[in-house]
Amino acid sequence: MSRFSEPQHPDFQAINASLAFDRRLWPHDVAQSRAHARMLASIGVLGEGERDELLGGIDTVAAELEAGSFLFLPDDEDIHTAIERRLTEIVGPVGGKLHTARSRNDQVATDVVLFVRGAAADAERALGELAAVLLARAEAHLDWPMPGYTHLQRAQPVYLGHHLLAYFWMFLRDRDRFASARAACDVLPLGAGALAGVNFATDRDLVARELGFASVAPNSIDAVSNRDFALDYLAAAATTATHLSRLGSELVLWSSEEFGFCTLSDAWTSGSSIMPQKKNPDAAELLRAKAPRIVAHLAALHGVLHGLPLTYNKDMQEDKEHLFDAVDTLALSLAAARGMLATVAFDRERLEQAASDEMIAAVDVADLLVRSGIPFREAHGIVAGMVREALEQGRSLSGFSDRELAALAPTLDPQALVQLLAQGSWLESKVSVGGTALVRLREQLVAARAAIASA
Repeated sequence: MSRFSEPQHPDFQAINASLAFDRRLWPHDVAQSRAHARMLASIGVLGEGERDELLGGIDTVAAELEAGSFLFLPDDEDIHTAIERRLTEIVGPVGGKLHTARSRNDQVATDVVLFVRGAAADAERALGELAAVLLARAEAHLDWPMPGYTHLQRAQPVYLGHHLLAYFWMFLRDRDRFASARAACDVLPLGAGALAGVNFATDRDLVARELGFASVAPNSIDAVSNRDFALDYLAAAATTATHLSRLGSELVLWSSEEFGFCTLSDAWTSGSSIMPQKKNPDAAELLRAKAPRIVAHLAALHGVLHGLPLTYNKDMQEDKEHLFDAVDTLALSLAAARGMLATVAFDRERLEQAASDEMIAAVDVADLLVRSGIPFREAHGIVAGMVREALEQGRSLSGFSDRELAALAPTLDPQALVQLLAQGSWLESKVSVGGTALVRLREQLVAARAAIASA
């Protein structure tokens, strides 16, 4: 017997069905169904024999899904109905008892929160592994000078180890964001029913313990309508992807002939269909392109949920494709970043050559004037005049004679300038906490090792 007098239109069935993508939730649906069956038996809704019969049937269904032999039927709307249908085929009418004190609303919410909890934990692990690679590469290239950039113009020199550690700290913050997203998944929705609770004194704490939740949702309406945990995951994923895009962009630039700072492994590059000489940094480029894709999924889920009346609405089915694609895209991006960084070869000579450009010591020359008592703004103008004069004449800052220096910067000690411009001297002058001087960089490495070990 059905509420409806005519069959569903095929186009409605097509737009309404979610089995094509939500079938990946089956491990979570199976896990919560086992816990739910045990709970129903514990409160006397099921007999022990019925419980065992259901658990045996669930095991058979899980084995078929795991082996890929589970036969989905055209009328299977989603993974939840498909599993219940197959379970009933195996165990008979007792299969229909499993849905007692449970709605698809709280069932779906529970499957999704279990999925997100696992995905957040996976992202935490992957970010820890990526951070470990960055830490190892930073230690290996601790004292390799390179130019730092602002506006993609050479600005001040830094050590390569210092630059790599900048990404280390970014990805460690990302790991913390996923830890927070995982913590948001620690509340069990199951037991809320469709929206108002259920007509049985269920033991939700028992289910929560079995499924590893710290607590149960205190409000049944909120339990079935909540997708904040998915937004939290997507927000963490969007920020991580943005960080990966910045890393990818620098690898693209650095591996170009124009920069020549590094060479990417053949395993992470591709050739050209027409130009035999090409070695394209495709993986690094794709890190840039994947970021807006993940960010768009976050924006799209906000769009699905915004203005949505309580409680469950079919709109919420649209959470899964955004979530699933973001999870898959991020996992692949993190793996690619880890692989590229573990195998990239840096060119020390090219880096040092770029870092030895005297023009990027301009701030240090200005600070030298400051030490003689000149206000920084005045010193800035004096050094800007020196730079302009040198560029117009095609000379370096160290190429001025004492007489020329006396005219350009009367208070500047020529010998002090020579000492300052000795290669590397302006690197080691950055002794402020968090600076690039080796004494500070070694302190940073100690902090980084401690931070990665604390997870």
